[in-house]
Amino acid sequence: MSNKEWPLWEVFIRSKQGLNHKHVGSLRAADAEMAVSNARDVYTRRSEGVSIWVVESSHVHASHPTDADALFEPAHSKVYRHPTFYDVPEGIEHM
Repeated sequence: MSNKEWPLWEVFIRSKQGLNHKHVGSLRAADAEMAVSNARDVYTRRSEGVSIWVVESSHVHASHPTDADALFEPAHSKVYRHPTFYDVPEGIEHM
């Protein structure tokens, strides 16, 4: 990162109807306070948010798509996590 470039921040917004924050985009800002302020101006123009999270992108760690098989394969062996063998009671239509 050059001295002239501000760090990149990832922005998460919680909507009025939601219980969780969703990633809405990225922006550059000098510090966290500026990132929250800019995120409010850019991503909540219609007052749809109730909470804003900003995380400096350099602090986000993610898996690589090529590691997906090894990372998620163990879940396939745990059939109890998939409710395919349960009987659904009558009257329950959307399960």
